[in-house]
Amino acid sequence: MTNPKIAIIISSTRATRFADKPTQWFYNIASQRTDLDFEIVDLRDFPLPFFDEVASNAWAPTQNPIGVQWQQKLAEFDGYVFITAEYNHAPTGVLKNALDYAYPEWNKKPAAFVGYGSVGAARAIEQLRQIAVELQMAPIRSGVHIMGADFFGAWQQGAALEDMAHIQPSVQALLEELAWWTKALKTAREATVAGA
Repeated sequence: MTNPKIAIIISSTRATRFADKPTQWFYNIASQRTDLDFEIVDLRDFPLPFFDEVASNAWAPTQNPIGVQWQQKLAEFDGYVFITAEYNHAPTGVLKNALDYAYPEWNKKPAAFVGYGSVGAARAIEQLRQIAVELQMAPIRSGVHIMGADFFGAWQQGAALEDMAHIQPSVQALLEELAWWTKALKTAREATVAGA
C-alpha cells in the first residue's frame, strides 16, 4: 500500500520572501516519517490570475489553463500543510486566490498550518481554518508558530530553525495529528468511492 501524499504549499510568491527557510526546515523534519510522503508545492510555479471564472469548479469547469493545472496538482494529494505568512492580520492574497481556484480537490482532506511572523501568523491561520472548513477540509488543531524572537532571529540574524529545539514538540504534534486525519479521511473517501 502506498503512503498518503501531503503537499507542503508555500503561500508567498514575493522575490524577498522568508518562506523558503521554514518550508525546507519543515520538509526536512516531515520527510523523516515513513508513513507519509511529502512534496513541496510552490505557488510561484502556478501564476494564477485573479479568480475570474463563471463559478467555482464545484459548479462549472475552470477555463484558465493554469487554474486547471493547479487543480490537477492538488488532486494528487491526500492532505495539505500551508506554510503561511501574515499580511496585515490576514493570509497572503495569492494564497486566498489559490484556495478559491479549487473546490472538490480540497474536499474531505486535512489541512495543517505552519506560520511565521511577529505573532507566528496566528491571525492568518485563524482565518485559514475558517476558509478550510468552507472548502470541506478538516483543519487540524495543532499548528506551528515561528514567532517573536525566533522569527526575527531567523529572518534578520541568520539563526537556524534547526537549533530551536523548543519548536520541535509543536512540529511533532502537528505531524502526528496530520497522519491520523490523513489516514482516516483517505480510508473514508475510498470507502465512499467503493460503495458508490
